[in-house]
Amino acid sequence: MKFLIMSDIHGDSVCLKKVLDAYDAGHFDKMIILGDILYHGPRNDLPAGYNPKACIALLNPYKDEILAVRGNCDAEVDQMVLDFPMRADYLEIYADNHRWFITHGHLYDEGHMPKLSEGDIYLYGHFHVPVFEKTEEGYYKVNPNSISLPKAGTNGYLVYEDGVFTRMSLDAEVLETLGVA
Repeated sequence: MKFLIMSDIHGDSVCLKKVLDAYDAGHFDKMIILGDILYHGPRNDLPAGYNPKACIALLNPYKDEILAVRGNCDAEVDQMVLDFPMRADYLEIYADNHRWFITHGHLYDEGHMPKLSEGDIYLYGHFHVPVFEKTEEGYYKVNPNSISLPKAGTNGYLVYEDGVFTRMSLDAEVLETLGVA
């Protein structure tokens, strides 16, 4: 499987367009969106490319290729304009012999973790900080950062292919990799 994974778009159509261009060029199987799709929320500054209506128009053509979860800035009304489901608090998928727990990170976090086993992948966003680590318990914690409003590091997205997560900048520069055994 080959996935492109992004989080915390926050209505930034300029950054989203760059990621979708990478998706189109990369021949991916699925796009995973970790929430906070259209709106910036009261604690975030307005992204430079803020245009939620343009984000809707950019994302809806990919409706059959998107797996998405709800973020803390997403609302029920968003589902009325997005053609793909995005209201689940988490998704579980099984890919490449790993169970993936996919969530935004505002409900399932360090203080309230799901039950994870060795080899599982906990994939989340919300904090706008990249995380790539294998825990002492043997599961993987992976956060791609925000594509629009990073609080640390470079804004970017993830590519997952053949057991390797690669964190990419919006200019398609490799920032770091993490292999999952």
